[in-house]
Amino acid sequence: MTTTLTLNNGVLMPALGLGVFQTPPEETVASVRTALEVGYRLIDTAAAYGNEREVGQAIAASGVPREQVFIETKVWISDYGYDATLHAFEKSAGKLGVEQIDLLVLHQALPSRFDLTIDAYRALERLLEDGKVRAIGVSNFMPEHLDALLAATSVVPAVNQVEIHPYFQQREVQAAGAAHRIVSQAWSPIGGITSYRDTGAGRTFDDPTIVAIAEAHAKTPAQVMLGWHLQQGRSAIPKSTRAARIAENFAVLDLALTPEELAAIDALDQGVRRGPEPEVITLEAFHRDIPEA
Repeated sequence: MTTTLTLNNGVLMPALGLGVFQTPPEETVASVRTALEVGYRLIDTAAAYGNEREVGQAIAASGVPREQVFIETKVWISDYGYDATLHAFEKSAGKLGVEQIDLLVLHQALPSRFDLTIDAYRALERLLEDGKVRAIGVSNFMPEHLDALLAATSVVPAVNQVEIHPYFQQREVQAAGAAHRIVSQAWSPIGGITSYRDTGAGRTFDDPTIVAIAEAHAKTPAQVMLGWHLQQGRSAIPKSTRAARIAENFAVLDLALTPEELAAIDALDQGVRRGPEPEVITLEAFHRDIPEA
């Protein structure tokens, strides 16, 4: 089971982390504290989540040395542009209470203003060069977005964080990343995004194939799905605010799925996105002010 991934710039990143998307600020400190106590060492947040401050507070109060915690956060599209993105780093670092961020990524491609996307990524390159971040990456970038970015910039992203779960595997996106040693990091890794768009496909947790594999290993369906990600070399950032579920999700590192079981989960792909379509992301529709503090 893969527990640590080596990024394309040599930086080591834990493969399994805690995501805090839609975790209310008032619940974030407890969730992150619990995760760190259980053994998580990767915490994924974002400026747009509104809980970076609480993530930083939890890390500072945890007793875990800062250098042992891998902090990942994201720049929102409202802060794209060279100078604006440099300032976005300052806002995030200030809320997190750190001088250096381990992984800073662009939260979305902005197809209608890709010039701003390029300028924002060039700012990430500057932050990397200056040692203010240890690695840089992207999120929700499709192959055409990656191609356009690579043609206009110098540093290959270390990570592309995208929706990946058994019912939506984005194999073309994964392949495009693998060609450049870009780690695919799964958000909604166990299909929890089902509430965003009703595809009629049901819950991954109830899928007979996944349930049968879980029973064979005395694991839960969620653990099987996380093991599937890790064994295939992806990073996964499941989200939960429940202490028992946070611990359960981490208790997957001893799971060894067979090649046949991995193939059976691969065969569940329905090719239907449940999160937002990357092409519809525009400043007009998705603008939000990211506060200074």
